[in-house]
Amino acid sequence: MSVHGSRRTMKVGALLAVAAALPAALLTSPTSAAAAGSLSMLGADVSTARRALDLGAKYYDANGNAKDPLDILKGVGVNYVRLRIWNDPASGYNNKAKVLAYAKTVKAKGLKLLVDFHYSDTWADPGKQYKPAAWSGHGISRLQTDVYNYTYDVCNSLKAQGTTPDSVQIGNEINVGMLWDDGKVVDNDFTNLGLLLKSGYNATKACNSGTKVVIHTADADSDAHARWFYDGIKAKGVNWDITGLSYYCMWHGTLSNMGSVVSDMKSRYGKDVIIAETAYPFTSGNADGTANSVTSGCSGYPLTWQGQAANFTAVQNTARSAGAIGVFYWEPTWYAVPGNGWDPADIDNSGDGWDNMATFNWTGQVNPNIKWTP
Repeated sequence: MSVHGSRRTMKVGALLAVAAALPAALLTSPTSAAAAGSLSMLGADVSTARRALDLGAKYYDANGNAKDPLDILKGVGVNYVRLRIWNDPASGYNNKAKVLAYAKTVKAKGLKLLVDFHYSDTWADPGKQYKPAAWSGHGISRLQTDVYNYTYDVCNSLKAQGTTPDSVQIGNEINVGMLWDDGKVVDNDFTNLGLLLKSGYNATKACNSGTKVVIHTADADSDAHARWFYDGIKAKGVNWDITGLSYYCMWHGTLSNMGSVVSDMKSRYGKDVIIAETAYPFTSGNADGTANSVTSGCSGYPLTWQGQAANFTAVQNTARSAGAIGVFYWEPTWYAVPGNGWDPADIDNSGDGWDNMATFNWTGQVNPNIKWTP
């Protein structure tokens, strides 16, 4: 997820052309959806929480008691924490050292850990996948080594301190590739992306064979988009353990459509599926000088605490019924704290475009209605 780019324009023309060319039959999921199971990965991406706490932010449970935000989230059902990692962000936050330090806190609280590799010094999403500055002049051959060595180093460093990641993402919302332009999918050619994904997968398994590899796109909107991508990497021999999809109703359509995509992904590739990101606003108001990334909601879900909780429950119920094993809320703890901005190059002044999407209000009170449910 990126909070400072238009998600409405993230679908490139090539994907739209693919969708238009596919027969209508391919745009619907199989009717033999798997029976509903349970959600074992009840997740929250809290990548901005460490910075908030360092700045003195307070978090309060539904009874008004000040607590560690991880304890509050665990109390309402969270069992899995997702942390993004940037190679060399200007702010220092979300770099290797910060992720290693916060991983100790996560694991000490009995929570599982998903590490989200962006392979960038800043936000990577469908509209931008910038190489880290240190890799800027590297071609595809060198980039394969870069991805392998960096992934292995981070994983092994976590393992060495007793916080082995339970899962990792090889790239973040890589709808048309990562590490552009070398790893970008152009003219339906997945060759270079396939090489990079194999490097990340192999490094993860070399570090710890039990760590699950997630490949994550923002393709919960369309079977055509999702099949195009995952068929493309599969044809290049890429392996992965979990298919990760982003779903935000204001960008990715109806719940029923998301459920169809989840069901199809599970049956088509025989792999577990998670909603790696979702969120919903509790207000249309804005807490700081930075405009909100989302200013309107979806039909049936008012922009209130009750509406936010109802939407998240519906996302969980839909994903579960379609056969998914997990749902992650994106940045529930990112309420507006001065100095905890979106831009790693200007974290002190850039502000928070997600303050109306957090599950804590502008004074740090948790939404008393929200729950993560198996």
